[in-house]
Amino acid sequence: MKLLITTQVYENYAHNEDGTIGVGDAAYWKAKGGNDYIIKNFRGGEEKAAALVMAVRDRIEQRNDYFEESIIGWDIVEDDYLTEFERDQLEYDGSITFPARELELA
Repeated sequence: MKLLITTQVYENYAHNEDGTIGVGDAAYWKAKGGNDYIIKNFRGGEEKAAALVMAVRDRIEQRNDYFEESIIGWDIVEDDYLTEFERDQLEYDGSITFPARELELA
């Protein structure tokens, strides 16, 4: 099995009059898609998966004045599972050039 972790990415589109990026109340966060992360050879159930997601959260999520990436969900999937983006690449390009990002566990 694999553990699939899905994120949402936001970019700050607000700019102040002086050209600097807007922060605080001046921020305007626009959703820009997201990423898929895979942890291979997952063994366990929902409880172990939730704990593992929390354990790798700091390796995935990030936030600054310009960019934010947050985990929005996770699922336990079969070893041969392909993300929607991987399936689209196969359908339209015939190969997967940009696979889901694999997280290595220590």
